Amino acid sequence: MRRLAAIAIPCIVVILAAGCGSTPASRFYTLSTTPAPARMSSDLSVAVGPVTVPAVVDRPQIVVSAGPNQVRLDEFNRWAAPLQSNISRVVADNLAAILGTPRVTLFPQTMSAAADYRVAIQVQSFDSAPGEAATLEAVWTVSRARDGKSQTGRTAVREAAPQGGYDGLAAAHSRALARLSRDIADAVQALARAGQ
Repeated sequence: MRRLAAIAIPCIVVILAAGCGSTPASRFYTLSTTPAPARMSSDLSVAVGPVTVPAVVDRPQIVVSAGPNQVRLDEFNRWAAPLQSNISRVVADNLAAILGTPRVTLFPQTMSAAADYRVAIQVQSFDSAPGEAATLEAVWTVSRARDGKSQTGRTAVREAAPQGGYDGLAAAHSRALARLSRDIADAVQALARAGQ
């Protein structure tokens, strides 16, 4: 009996330790474009970039606001791509849809020196509060290549994410980026009209 207990107890301990040692699977999220109504074709060309993000959110983990002066890195809920690249891609796709042009590129991935307009975006805050809201504040500049004329603006958006969870948070951030894209598209169109 002692021999059986001597073998059974270590086996039970090993099984329990293995069960406690498993970690939950990571989930990956991406930002998405917002479908825009089809517009007439345009021949405008736009280069998006550079896009900068605050160092605090420039990491794979989703950074969650935990208080006025505190953030938490969620190790198991992550961005599928670097946030900077994700934002650039979404803004470029949104601009292509809003402006009705396929000639929207990402800087510096392509030779965009020939683009009519260059868009630089400095994201100043990209706050995430699951179950509450996604907040985006960005300063952007649209420059016309022909004469260097530019327009600078600021977009501040707070999108509710009441569903809770990270799916709702990623969707709220995507809606905030759609608003940013709309503001930038308005500036591109204003510069295009003024240049005619």
